[in-house]
Amino acid sequence: MQLVVISGKGGTGKTTVAGAFSYLSNNSLKVDCDVDASNLHILLGGEDVEKNDFIGAKVAHIDSEKCVECGKCIRACRFDAIDDFKVDPLKCEGCGACVVVCRHDAVKLEDEVTGETIITETDKGILSRAEMIAGAEGSGKLVTEVRKNAQKYKKGEELIILDGSPGVGCSVMASVTGCDMALIVVEPTQSGVEDFLRVLSVAKMFNLKSFVCINKYDINEDISKEIEEVCKSENIDVIGKIPFDEVVKKSINELKPIVAYENSKAAEEIKNMWKILNEKLKEVN
Repeated sequence: MQLVVISGKGGTGKTTVAGAFSYLSNNSLKVDCDVDASNLHILLGGEDVEKNDFIGAKVAHIDSEKCVECGKCIRACRFDAIDDFKVDPLKCEGCGACVVVCRHDAVKLEDEVTGETIITETDKGILSRAEMIAGAEGSGKLVTEVRKNAQKYKKGEELIILDGSPGVGCSVMASVTGCDMALIVVEPTQSGVEDFLRVLSVAKMFNLKSFVCINKYDINEDISKEIEEVCKSENIDVIGKIPFDEVVKKSINELKPIVAYENSKAAEEIKNMWKILNEKLKEVN
């Protein structure tokens, strides 16, 4: 069973919720799909036990000894990545046009390391994650690799909890593909509603059984009610309404999951959501 926690944008509290679920569940695999800004390991701690380079792209390279400087590669490149018969790796898209037009076999496409996959052993189980090089492309491919790595440590029917990528891009699609259930975290702001509708459309496209959690619902109860009305019209259950809680800021500063604090109102609501989701997962199973 795979439960993915997603949101229409970053900063809604998605990782706070996913981190809390990961902390509450000892017998589960954890996957951080937010490869552009991986941070679940900061909450869970642990020790890195495996690291591997990830090849996510190709970059052209010109062999100066073979190059006759005919200029065909420069004219063929639509990204202006070749200057003075040298390739700018930041501009090169790895399309291979320069390789095709070169008649002297002077241009080759070479593998480019775009990130690193990491397995972290925590007190709460194995966490599969990655760190993507800033500005690199291929985040969707990297998310897929991170999920594959988690499967290597699967021993039975244990739950896999995924902290999905924010937004609606290809990394989000790679996060939700093949999952059994999604929890969508939304904040009660006008832009939050629009972001929620976008990510909900992605969940529906993948036929995901979805539930909704409204984070900091009491900062704007009118919009929270609007979100609930949307969910009602879409036949989606709102299983959690997390109140604004100053303890959350404390938990972030102290690098601990919010459910580790007994005096937290937010923690109590998240624990209640976790119980509900466990019952829903049994129904799906």
